[in-house]
Amino acid sequence: MGKETRLFKSQEKKNRTDVSTFLHQLADKVSQGTIVLSKGSEELTLQIPQNLILEIQVEDEQTKKKGVQHSLEVEIKWFDNDDGPTDLKLK
Repeated sequence: MGKETRLFKSQEKKNRTDVSTFLHQLADKVSQGTIVLSKGSEELTLQIPQNLILEIQVEDEQTKKKGVQHSLEVEIKWFDNDDGPTDLKLK
């Protein structure tokens, strides 16, 4: 496995409506091909290629204080000079 470098990270508590709004905006930016992430004075611009890898993962984790923490992770990946989409669909 190769070396991983974190370029940006954000974690915030938000209500369902705010998360939905953010995801809609993110989807629009992915479609347009450019995403600008900002937090405070930190800013990162991503050029999104045509072909992507979409990874969906659902996990449950038992925590000591609050019980079971559920997570739905949506990860978008790409390689330089990659081509060839797959066919994961939402129902």
